[in-house]
Amino acid sequence: MSGIERIVLGCGNFGGVGSALSLVGHGEGVHEAFELMDVAWAHGVRRFDTASSYGGGRSEQTIGAWIRGRRPDGLTLTSKAFHPVREGDDAGLAPARLRRVVHESLERLGVERIDRYLIHERDPATPLAETLAALEGLVEEGVIGTIGVSNVDGAYLAEAVALAPIALVQNEYSLLVRHDERDVLPLCAEHGISFEAFSPLAGGWLAGKYRRGEAFPPGSRMTLRPDPYADFLRDEVYDAVHELARRGDPATLAVAWVLANPLVSTVVVGPRRPAHLDPVWAALDERVERDELTELFAWSR
Repeated sequence: MSGIERIVLGCGNFGGVGSALSLVGHGEGVHEAFELMDVAWAHGVRRFDTASSYGGGRSEQTIGAWIRGRRPDGLTLTSKAFHPVREGDDAGLAPARLRRVVHESLERLGVERIDRYLIHERDPATPLAETLAALEGLVEEGVIGTIGVSNVDGAYLAEAVALAPIALVQNEYSLLVRHDERDVLPLCAEHGISFEAFSPLAGGWLAGKYRRGEAFPPGSRMTLRPDPYADFLRDEVYDAVHELARRGDPATLAVAWVLANPLVSTVVVGPRRPAHLDPVWAALDERVERDELTELFAWSR
Protein backbone atom coordinates (compact mmCIF):
# COMPACT_ATOMS: atom_id res chain seq x y z
CA MET A 1 0.00 0.00 0.00
CA SER A 2 1.39 3.39 -0.93
CA GLY A 3 0.40 6.97 -1.59
CA ILE A 4 -3.13 8.19 -1.02
CA GLU A 5 -4.31 4.69 -0.07
CA ARG A 6 -2.43 5.12 3.21
CA ILE A 7 -4.46 8.17 4.24
CA VAL A 8 -7.62 7.81 6.34
CA LEU A 9 -9.99 10.71 6.91
CA GLY A 10 -10.64 11.01 10.63
CA CYS A 11 -14.19 12.21 11.27
CA GLY A 12 -13.92 12.63 15.04
CA ASN A 13 -14.62 16.37 14.84
CA PHE A 14 -17.92 16.05 13.00
CA GLY A 15 -20.57 17.38 15.37
CA GLY A 16 -18.26 17.44 18.37
CA VAL A 17 -14.69 16.89 19.51
CA GLY A 18 -14.03 13.18 19.84
CA SER A 19 -16.15 11.29 22.36
CA ALA A 20 -16.51 14.08 24.92
CA LEU A 21 -20.24 14.60 25.44
CA SER A 22 -19.50 18.02 26.96
CA LEU A 23 -18.12 19.12 23.57
CA VAL A 24 -21.03 18.00 21.38
CA GLY A 25 -21.79 20.91 19.07
CA HIS A 26 -18.24 22.31 19.21
CA GLY A 27 -17.03 20.46 16.11
CA GLU A 28 -17.73 20.84 12.42
CA GLY A 29 -21.32 21.26 11.33
CA VAL A 30 -22.85 19.33 8.44
CA HIS A 31 -21.78 21.85 5.78
CA GLU A 32 -18.16 21.93 6.96
CA ALA A 33 -18.03 18.14 7.33
CA PHE A 34 -19.42 17.62 3.84
CA GLU A 35 -16.75 19.97 2.46
CA LEU A 36 -14.00 17.99 4.19
CA MET A 37 -15.33 14.68 2.91
CA ASP A 38 -15.74 16.07 -0.61
CA VAL A 39 -12.16 17.37 -0.68
CA ALA A 40 -10.72 14.15 0.73
CA TRP A 41 -12.74 12.04 -1.71
CA ALA A 42 -11.69 14.21 -4.66
CA HIS A 43 -8.04 13.59 -3.73
CA GLY A 44 -8.61 9.83 -3.69
CA VAL A 45 -9.11 9.13 0.01
CA ARG A 46 -11.39 6.10 0.28
CA ARG A 47 -11.18 5.33 4.01
CA PHE A 48 -13.24 7.23 6.59
CA ASP A 49 -12.84 6.68 10.34
CA THR A 50 -15.51 7.39 12.94
CA ALA A 51 -16.91 5.98 16.21
CA SER A 52 -20.34 5.47 17.68
CA SER A 53 -19.57 8.12 20.31
CA TYR A 54 -17.98 10.85 18.17
CA GLY A 55 -20.09 13.95 18.52
CA GLY A 56 -22.68 11.93 20.42
CA GLY A 57 -23.43 9.94 17.25
CA ARG A 58 -23.44 13.01 15.02
CA SER A 59 -20.28 11.97 13.21
CA GLU A 60 -21.88 8.76 11.97
CA GLN A 61 -25.11 10.58 11.15
CA THR A 62 -23.21 13.15 9.08
CA ILE A 63 -21.26 10.50 7.21
CA GLY A 64 -24.50 8.64 6.57
CA ALA A 65 -26.10 11.75 5.09
CA TRP A 66 -23.04 12.30 2.89
CA ILE A 67 -23.18 8.69 1.69
CA ARG A 68 -26.86 8.99 0.80
CA GLY A 69 -26.21 12.16 -1.17
CA ARG A 70 -23.06 11.00 -2.97
CA ARG A 71 -23.48 7.21 -3.30
CA PRO A 72 -19.68 6.81 -3.21
CA ASP A 73 -18.28 3.63 -4.74
CA GLY A 74 -15.38 2.02 -2.90
CA LEU A 75 -15.73 3.75 0.47
CA THR A 76 -14.28 1.82 3.44
CA LEU A 77 -15.75 2.65 6.85
CA THR A 78 -14.24 2.15 10.29
CA SER A 79 -16.21 2.62 13.50
CA LYS A 80 -15.68 1.81 17.16
CA ALA A 81 -17.50 1.09 20.41
CA PHE A 82 -16.91 1.79 24.08
CA HIS A 83 -17.92 5.31 25.15
CA PRO A 84 -21.50 6.42 25.84
CA VAL A 85 -23.29 8.02 22.90
CA ARG A 86 -25.58 10.25 24.95
CA GLU A 87 -25.95 11.56 28.48
CA GLY A 88 -27.11 8.82 30.79
CA ASP A 89 -26.16 6.07 28.33
CA ASP A 90 -24.21 3.03 29.42
CA ALA A 91 -20.63 2.40 28.36
CA GLY A 92 -18.29 -0.51 27.86
CA LEU A 93 -18.01 -3.65 25.76
CA ALA A 94 -20.45 -6.13 27.26
CA PRO A 95 -21.74 -8.34 24.41
CA ALA A 96 -25.36 -7.17 24.60
CA ARG A 97 -24.36 -3.50 24.57
CA LEU A 98 -21.84 -4.10 21.82
CA ARG A 99 -24.45 -5.66 19.55
CA ARG A 100 -26.84 -2.79 20.23
CA VAL A 101 -24.22 -0.14 19.55
CA VAL A 102 -23.13 -1.79 16.29
CA HIS A 103 -26.69 -1.87 15.00
CA GLU A 104 -27.22 1.76 16.03
CA SER A 105 -24.09 2.65 14.07
CA LEU A 106 -25.38 0.78 11.02
CA GLU A 107 -28.60 2.78 11.21
CA ARG A 108 -26.86 6.14 11.57
CA LEU A 109 -24.47 5.37 8.73
CA GLY A 110 -27.22 3.96 6.55
CA VAL A 111 -25.19 0.92 5.57
CA GLU A 112 -25.63 -2.83 5.95
CA ARG A 113 -22.01 -3.51 6.87
CA ILE A 114 -19.19 -1.65 8.59
CA ASP A 115 -15.92 -2.73 7.03
CA ARG A 116 -13.70 -2.47 10.11
CA TYR A 117 -15.01 -2.41 13.67
CA LEU A 118 -12.75 -1.60 16.61
CA ILE A 119 -12.72 -1.89 20.36
CA HIS A 120 -12.25 1.80 21.16
CA GLU A 121 -10.42 1.12 24.40
CA ARG A 122 -10.04 -1.47 27.15
CA ASP A 123 -13.13 -2.32 29.21
CA PRO A 124 -11.97 -3.61 32.62
CA ALA A 125 -15.54 -4.65 33.49
CA THR A 126 -15.90 -7.13 30.61
CA PRO A 127 -13.61 -10.09 29.87
CA LEU A 128 -11.88 -9.53 26.55
CA ALA A 129 -12.83 -13.03 25.42
CA GLU A 130 -16.53 -12.16 25.72
CA THR A 131 -16.15 -8.96 23.71
CA LEU A 132 -14.17 -10.62 20.95
CA ALA A 133 -16.59 -13.54 20.77
CA ALA A 134 -19.43 -11.06 20.27
CA LEU A 135 -17.49 -9.29 17.52
CA GLU A 136 -16.74 -12.60 15.80
CA GLY A 137 -20.44 -13.33 15.88
CA LEU A 138 -21.13 -10.00 14.18
CA VAL A 139 -18.55 -10.88 11.52
CA GLU A 140 -20.34 -14.18 10.90
CA GLU A 141 -23.63 -12.29 10.56
CA GLY A 142 -22.02 -10.05 7.94
CA VAL A 143 -22.70 -6.74 9.71
CA ILE A 144 -19.01 -6.02 10.29
CA GLY A 145 -16.04 -7.01 8.16
CA THR A 146 -12.91 -7.30 10.29
CA ILE A 147 -12.06 -6.78 13.97
CA GLY A 148 -9.59 -4.28 15.36
CA VAL A 149 -8.45 -2.72 18.63
CA SER A 150 -7.52 0.84 19.53
CA ASN A 151 -5.63 2.61 22.33
CA VAL A 152 -3.96 -0.63 23.40
CA ASP A 153 -0.60 -1.64 24.79
CA GLY A 154 1.46 -4.68 23.91
CA ALA A 155 0.08 -6.91 26.67
CA TYR A 156 -3.52 -6.25 25.65
CA LEU A 157 -2.72 -6.82 21.99
CA ALA A 158 -0.97 -10.11 22.75
CA GLU A 159 -4.03 -11.27 24.71
CA ALA A 160 -6.38 -10.24 21.89
CA VAL A 161 -4.32 -11.98 19.21
CA ALA A 162 -4.49 -15.22 21.19
CA LEU A 163 -8.29 -15.03 21.28
CA ALA A 164 -9.42 -13.80 17.86
CA PRO A 165 -8.21 -12.73 14.41
CA ILE A 166 -7.19 -9.09 14.89
CA ALA A 167 -6.83 -7.28 11.58
CA LEU A 168 -6.07 -3.73 12.73
CA VAL A 169 -4.51 -1.76 15.56
CA GLN A 170 -5.28 1.95 15.69
CA ASN A 171 -3.04 3.80 18.14
CA GLU A 172 -1.59 7.24 18.59
CA TYR A 173 1.84 7.55 17.01
CA SER A 174 3.93 10.62 16.20
CA LEU A 175 7.31 12.19 16.78
CA LEU A 176 6.03 13.07 20.26
CA VAL A 177 4.37 9.72 21.07
CA ARG A 178 6.58 6.76 20.19
CA HIS A 179 6.05 4.12 22.86
CA ASP A 180 4.45 1.70 20.37
CA GLU A 181 7.87 1.20 18.83
CA ARG A 182 8.78 -0.94 21.85
CA ASP A 183 6.13 -3.66 21.58
CA VAL A 184 2.95 -2.86 19.63
CA LEU A 185 4.56 -2.23 16.25
CA PRO A 186 6.75 -5.37 16.45
CA LEU A 187 3.71 -7.45 17.47
CA CYS A 188 1.74 -6.12 14.51
CA ALA A 189 4.58 -7.03 12.18
CA GLU A 190 4.88 -10.50 13.71
CA HIS A 191 1.17 -11.28 13.32
CA GLY A 192 0.50 -9.51 10.02
CA ILE A 193 -1.73 -6.89 11.66
CA SER A 194 -2.16 -3.49 10.02
CA PHE A 195 -1.05 -0.58 12.21
CA GLU A 196 -2.99 2.64 11.76
CA ALA A 197 -1.48 5.75 13.35
CA PHE A 198 -3.75 8.50 14.59
CA SER A 199 -2.86 12.01 15.78
CA PRO A 200 0.34 12.25 13.68
CA LEU A 201 0.46 15.96 14.55
CA ALA A 202 -0.05 15.36 18.29
CA GLY A 203 -3.12 17.56 18.56
CA GLY A 204 -1.52 20.34 16.54
CA TRP A 205 1.73 20.53 18.49
CA LEU A 206 3.78 19.22 15.56
CA ALA A 207 2.11 21.69 13.19
CA GLY A 208 3.68 24.55 15.14
CA LYS A 209 0.26 25.74 16.27
CA TYR A 210 1.35 26.47 19.83
CA ARG A 211 4.02 29.04 20.62
CA ARG A 212 5.95 29.43 23.83
CA GLY A 213 4.61 32.31 25.90
CA GLU A 214 1.54 32.83 23.69
CA ALA A 215 -2.11 32.07 24.35
CA PHE A 216 -3.46 28.94 22.70
CA PRO A 217 -5.52 29.65 19.56
CA PRO A 218 -9.29 29.74 20.20
CA GLY A 219 -10.99 26.49 19.27
CA SER A 220 -7.73 24.52 19.34
CA ARG A 221 -7.31 21.20 21.12
CA MET A 222 -5.44 22.98 23.90
CA THR A 223 -8.47 25.15 24.62
CA LEU A 224 -11.16 22.50 24.13
CA ARG A 225 -9.56 19.29 25.41
CA PRO A 226 -6.06 19.99 26.79
CA ASP A 227 -5.64 17.06 29.18
CA PRO A 228 -4.27 14.50 26.64
CA TYR A 229 -1.54 16.97 25.67
CA ALA A 230 -0.56 18.33 29.07
CA ASP A 231 2.78 16.53 28.96
CA PHE A 232 3.84 18.58 25.94
CA LEU A 233 3.95 21.83 27.93
CA ARG A 234 7.74 21.62 28.22
CA ASP A 235 10.64 23.63 26.89
CA GLU A 236 12.12 20.60 25.13
CA VAL A 237 8.91 20.18 23.11
CA TYR A 238 8.84 23.83 22.08
CA ASP A 239 12.55 23.64 21.18
CA ALA A 240 12.20 20.46 19.10
CA VAL A 241 9.16 21.75 17.19
CA HIS A 242 10.99 25.02 16.53
CA GLU A 243 13.93 23.08 15.12
CA LEU A 244 11.56 20.95 13.02
CA ALA A 245 10.07 24.13 11.54
CA ARG A 246 13.56 25.34 10.57
CA ARG A 247 13.82 22.30 8.27
CA GLY A 248 10.53 22.82 6.43
CA ASP A 249 6.81 22.87 7.00
CA PRO A 250 6.53 21.09 10.36
CA ALA A 251 3.14 19.49 9.67
CA THR A 252 4.35 18.07 6.36
CA LEU A 253 7.53 16.72 7.91
CA ALA A 254 5.69 15.21 10.89
CA VAL A 255 3.20 13.33 8.71
CA ALA A 256 5.96 12.24 6.31
CA TRP A 257 7.96 10.90 9.28
CA VAL A 258 5.06 8.65 10.27
CA LEU A 259 4.48 7.50 6.70
CA ALA A 260 8.18 6.69 6.34
CA ASN A 261 7.94 3.98 9.01
CA PRO A 262 7.53 0.71 7.06
CA LEU A 263 5.61 -0.80 10.00
CA VAL A 264 2.86 1.85 9.70
CA SER A 265 0.15 0.82 7.25
CA THR A 266 -2.13 3.87 7.29
CA VAL A 267 -2.42 7.27 8.95
CA VAL A 268 -5.59 8.90 10.26
CA VAL A 269 -5.74 12.67 9.77
CA GLY A 270 -8.48 14.78 11.34
CA PRO A 271 -8.60 18.19 9.62
CA ARG A 272 -10.80 21.00 10.88
CA ARG A 273 -10.89 22.66 7.45
CA PRO A 274 -9.74 21.71 3.92
CA ALA A 275 -6.50 23.72 4.13
CA HIS A 276 -5.37 21.42 6.94
CA LEU A 277 -5.15 18.62 4.37
CA ASP A 278 -2.54 20.45 2.26
CA PRO A 279 0.41 19.25 4.41
CA VAL A 280 -0.96 15.70 4.15
CA TRP A 281 -0.94 15.78 0.36
CA ALA A 282 2.57 17.29 0.47
CA ALA A 283 3.76 14.60 2.89
CA LEU A 284 2.93 11.88 0.36
CA ASP A 285 5.76 13.17 -1.84
CA GLU A 286 8.09 14.32 0.93
CA ARG A 287 11.28 12.32 1.39
CA VAL A 288 12.53 12.71 4.93
CA GLU A 289 15.66 11.66 6.77
CA ARG A 290 13.68 9.75 9.35
CA ASP A 291 16.57 9.06 11.73
CA GLU A 292 17.58 12.72 11.67
CA LEU A 293 14.10 13.90 12.62
CA THR A 294 13.80 11.17 15.24
CA GLU A 295 16.97 12.47 16.87
CA LEU A 296 15.32 15.87 17.39
CA PHE A 297 12.75 14.13 19.58
CA ALA A 298 15.01 11.40 21.00
CA TRP A 299 13.72 12.00 24.54
CA SER A 300 10.11 11.31 23.45
CA ARG A 301 10.54 7.53 23.34
